[in-house]
Amino acid sequence: MGPYLPLIVLVVLLLLVIPAIRVCNQYERAVVFRLGRYSRTAGPGLYLLIPYVEWQSRLDMRTLTDQVEQQETITRDNVPIKINAVIWRRVIDPARAVIEVRDVSNTVIQVAVTSLRNVIGRHSLDEVLKDQESISAALQATIDQATEPWGVKVERVEMKNVEIPESMQRAMAQEAEAYREKRARLIKAEAEMEAAELLKQASQIIMESPAGLELRRMQMITEVGAEQNTMTIVMMPSEFVNMAGALANSMTAKSNPPSS
Repeated sequence: MGPYLPLIVLVVLLLLVIPAIRVCNQYERAVVFRLGRYSRTAGPGLYLLIPYVEWQSRLDMRTLTDQVEQQETITRDNVPIKINAVIWRRVIDPARAVIEVRDVSNTVIQVAVTSLRNVIGRHSLDEVLKDQESISAALQATIDQATEPWGVKVERVEMKNVEIPESMQRAMAQEAEAYREKRARLIKAEAEMEAAELLKQASQIIMESPAGLELRRMQMITEVGAEQNTMTIVMMPSEFVNMAGALANSMTAKSNPPSS
């Protein structure tokens, strides 16, 4: 057995060393425990794990997303709404993420649910619909503060969908329609005011030059006469009518001289 002893020893060493070799990817970390006590955080790359004495828990260090299911909450102005959200979070301290909390993902979601209700309850419905960016930032800060002791960094929170009651939707639609009608009336009134101001200026110019009034009248008659199937009634000044009557009488007298 003497010549085979070194070979036997080598085989035994290999059987002990090979199971102890571990490899972590660049985005992974291994939290190693020795006989139940925290020993170290290993990785990335190659490391050793003593068989039967040490064991590990691997964590993904990349940014992960968690879906917060639709929650029903009440706004500050007592309007019930349904809302869901998405959380982007990342483990920054693997040891605390394993030791301080049992299930990181589920714990973050539960914190997000309670924080979502609290934050929405401090805002009115109009603020929730119009200022979602600031509400998401406040929600992110609240969740991140709660998860910081667990070695988790909440990087971003976004509200995906906000559902409001149908009665409130109809009321908002009526409000929007009334606002559009108001804007239309204001625009029409402003246009009429501008037109009246221009007409006022035009009348002042015409009053300064009566001949300009006659020229404008002749131009209007020409424009109206250009239309087909149009009957035009022209209102002439009384001076023109008297002059035309005198001229007609004079022409009649010349054509019919008195008999002797």
